Amino acid sequence: MLEDGNAMLLSLAIGCVGLACFVYGRKQGRFPHMLAGAALSIYPYFVPNLLAMAAIGVAVMVALWVAVRLGA
Repeated sequence: MLEDGNAMLLSLAIGCVGLACFVYGRKQGRFPHMLAGAALSIYPYFVPNLLAMAAIGVAVMVALWVAVRLGA
């Protein structure tokens, strides 16, 4: 459980980006966006460290960017 206010705020921001990605992917029929959105919405519940949370979020977004660039 997140006890730090900063961790909760970062978790909320990442979750909002994940929701937007998932909704976009669902409306456009884009599986990589749906997968990245689901990952961004779920993982902050399990990572209490701010730096790790931010690093995982950046890694998921970079993976999405690479997947889109490769034509997925």
